[in-house]
Amino acid sequence: MIASVRGTVLAVRLDSAVVEVGGVGMLVQATPATLAQLRVGQESTLHTSLVVREDSLTLFGFADDDEREVFETVQTVSGVGPRLALAMLAVHTPDGLRRAVADEDLKALERVPGIGRKGAQRIVLELKDRLGAPAPAVMGGQPQAAAPTGDDRRQQVVDALVGLGWNAKVAEQAVESVLEDVEGPLRADEVPGVLRAALRSLGGGRG
Repeated sequence: MIASVRGTVLAVRLDSAVVEVGGVGMLVQATPATLAQLRVGQESTLHTSLVVREDSLTLFGFADDDEREVFETVQTVSGVGPRLALAMLAVHTPDGLRRAVADEDLKALERVPGIGRKGAQRIVLELKDRLGAPAPAVMGGQPQAAAPTGDDRRQQVVDALVGLGWNAKVAEQAVESVLEDVEGPLRADEVPGVLRAALRSLGGGRG
């Protein structure tokens, strides 16, 4: 079991990164939010889960151990494989998934590509007692960290494009162009879609 990888980031792609570990480039599948934190040439640590199949070994990477645990837990649901589990974490944070399951919020689960009404119902039924409760809001005492704003999420998409090789100005223009069709602040579940749309608009070139 490969529990984590630490090394220099050699490449960042739309759905994966290459991290050099002991002279070997490890291909790690990850969510857009995790990939947005990586920078080519810098050292990074990813918590990982190795999925073994008869014809493949696939490494999935996460920003923290909680994401990895949720990734592995949701795969205990019938019909949920690693790709769908990763898509769930691309749309929702770990606590967002816990909240959706605890509240039986089927619409929130259906925002994940590949999950329909029956799949959402099955996820709620099978994960009800497995994911645990979402973290409670802090009342008094230590201030609760502010939730990412629409501007923060917009910058997250720009940073992801920069990490993929475009310069900041080109990345910002692409994101602005995509967001012209988005009403209101950018929601967390819209970040992956905006990133994909911006990449399509940019095509294969680099600024």
